[in-house]
Amino acid sequence: MNKKQIVILGAGFAGLKLARELSGHPGYSITLIDKNNFHQFQPLLYQVATANLDASNISFPLRNIFKKCKNVSIRITEVTHIDLLNDKVDTTIGPIYYDFLVLATGAVTNYFGNAELARMTFPMKSTWEALILRNTLIQHFEDAVTSKMHQLNKNLSIVIVGGGPTGVELSGAIAEMKRDALPLEYPELDFSKMEVYLIEGTNNLLAAMSDSSSQIAKHYLEEMGVVVKTNTLVKDYNGIKLKMQDDTEIESSIVIWAAGVKGNIPSGINTLWCSASNQIRVDEFNRVNANDHVFAIGDISIMLSELYPKGFPQLASVAMDQAKNLAINFKRMALNKSMLPFHYYNKGSMATVGRNKAVVDLAYPKWSFHGFIAWIIWMTLHLFLLISFKNRLIVFINWIYKYFTHRQSLSLLFNKLKE
Repeated sequence: MNKKQIVILGAGFAGLKLARELSGHPGYSITLIDKNNFHQFQPLLYQVATANLDASNISFPLRNIFKKCKNVSIRITEVTHIDLLNDKVDTTIGPIYYDFLVLATGAVTNYFGNAELARMTFPMKSTWEALILRNTLIQHFEDAVTSKMHQLNKNLSIVIVGGGPTGVELSGAIAEMKRDALPLEYPELDFSKMEVYLIEGTNNLLAAMSDSSSQIAKHYLEEMGVVVKTNTLVKDYNGIKLKMQDDTEIESSIVIWAAGVKGNIPSGINTLWCSASNQIRVDEFNRVNANDHVFAIGDISIMLSELYPKGFPQLASVAMDQAKNLAINFKRMALNKSMLPFHYYNKGSMATVGRNKAVVDLAYPKWSFHGFIAWIIWMTLHLFLLISFKNRLIVFINWIYKYFTHRQSLSLLFNKLKE
């Protein structure tokens, strides 16, 4: 009864890490709230969308993760409002009271106010969205096979908007599908007529990485047959034609939107505390509005510093490091010790483009490299970050199968799968 109640909103990288770090602590009772009963490993969602992995391979039931943690409770519900005055979170299953509140609700797809793009394009920020995209891609090719319309064979093209890691990795995976698996599965179709486009509004792909890594990633994609268009802004899309700001058009029935994210801010948070990117401003202790009882970590938060005047990059490593630092501070507070400020130590960044192709930027020593070794490092790190040994083993087996057979192992079409 004397335990302090910590309520964590969101079971992404930040929320899950914080709950795990505080599990078993005698001074705190943890309530972890999420609308899903599982944690999803977002960096590999694109492999679910391209039929290389099953959703269960990168999803982990929360109750299984915390089955031995007596001070952690899971509540599967949606947050409707945060009442900061009364220290409670209103949810669809009723109010939940707290002594400390941690916002870790992550980010959602940013359409920059264009409702038509939001309605007509495919996002990929959740397991469900990745499954819908996979089903749509497979149905796309099945329709092309069965259609009597000659024009449909000319309209196999797929467009990815956004040249960040998600866009680069997804366009590379689809290009590999076009080259390896699809001609074997659909011999009736002429895939020389299929174009894979990657549209980026700025000068470079992978803007957060070095210029050399950006150029090498672009070279890899073009070598794989991807049409890369930089300095190109999307204006509108009607489900058939994608129109650019310069009024050029690309004809495609599948446009995947990976052009940006914004903070997923719950109702009840003062908009004056938020940045233009819809992130909650926090101080060096991750406190919201200098409130000792309310914190924000991960993609939902923005912490400004001299080295990062626009905030830290929205990466899983940043989210987990903030969660670890906040867990240390909760433990210090339980001992009546002062909190420690968060310091971000950049370890580097990486992205994969395709088979034997990846780019890596190391922060210390400052070094960029690419190719097979970078690809092996990318795979090893992502396997290590998966939570369970079972999932690591299954993902590894799927990758080995794909490497030697050049085939997708999960090209399953579910006719009843709808949004």
